[in-house]
Amino acid sequence: MAVNNRQGVRNDVVTSYQNAPTRTVSAGGVDFAYRELGPKTGIPVVFLTHLAAVLDNWDPRVVDGIAAKHRVLTFDNRGVGASTGSTPNTIQAMATDAVTFIRALGLDKVDLLGFSMGGMIAQVIAQDEPQLVRTLILAGTGPAGGEGIKNVTKLSHLDTIRGLLTLQDPKQFLFFTRTPNGRQAGKEFLARLKERTDNRDKAISLKSYGAQLKAIHRWGLERPSDLSVIRQPVLVANGESDRMVPTKNSADLARRLPDSELVIYPDAGHGGIFQFHGQFVEKALEFLER
Repeated sequence: MAVNNRQGVRNDVVTSYQNAPTRTVSAGGVDFAYRELGPKTGIPVVFLTHLAAVLDNWDPRVVDGIAAKHRVLTFDNRGVGASTGSTPNTIQAMATDAVTFIRALGLDKVDLLGFSMGGMIAQVIAQDEPQLVRTLILAGTGPAGGEGIKNVTKLSHLDTIRGLLTLQDPKQFLFFTRTPNGRQAGKEFLARLKERTDNRDKAISLKSYGAQLKAIHRWGLERPSDLSVIRQPVLVANGESDRMVPTKNSADLARRLPDSELVIYPDAGHGGIFQFHGQFVEKALEFLER
């Protein structure tokens, strides 16, 4: 029996995101950077990430928690972090790139976990490639044309300035409430993001960040799409006080999706699934086992 005593690796299966090697796969003229962990069998859960995020922006408690039972794949979309190419400025093009990445790994069925912008991308994939998707988890996100989504650019700029003035990470303001619980949860989350010290990803470029902001703005101005065509089971999750993608968008998603379940975390904002990572992982695993 193969046993590897390195922390985070057991029987040649990577069990810790902190130790997951960064690999690349080439498809559609792009070298996609990705990490893989968890069991080698079963339907994988593909994580679709948020505005400005690279591989190191996933909460390791969420990744490791899901990977305890499922194969997990995280990746940098085109032009982001260690992936090559030019970042598109529409959610639809990002969805096409995500499908290109998924198919490059030879996968024909996946579960999608999309957070924020990633949840928008997940909705498009489910509509364009329904046969590819078994289930969806949509966190801190909203539908095309959703209320307040067009304000993400303004909020992001304001809170980036706020972060610079107070020497804090803007995510402390964007993802968490300003209550004592929210502030503490933000500090703990930001500390977890630094747990990986070796082979960290490259930060997003300003050009790619601008393209993503434009894509989200366009999504916010789009006409609502017919979400009743998404027949897969969907878990919708958010904090009760999301400033970035107002929480009422989560309720709207749950109402319009035919087979959905809604979870709202108290005294939590956009990063509710990170603040309540233990409860979220438990709920997500239960949902994925349906």
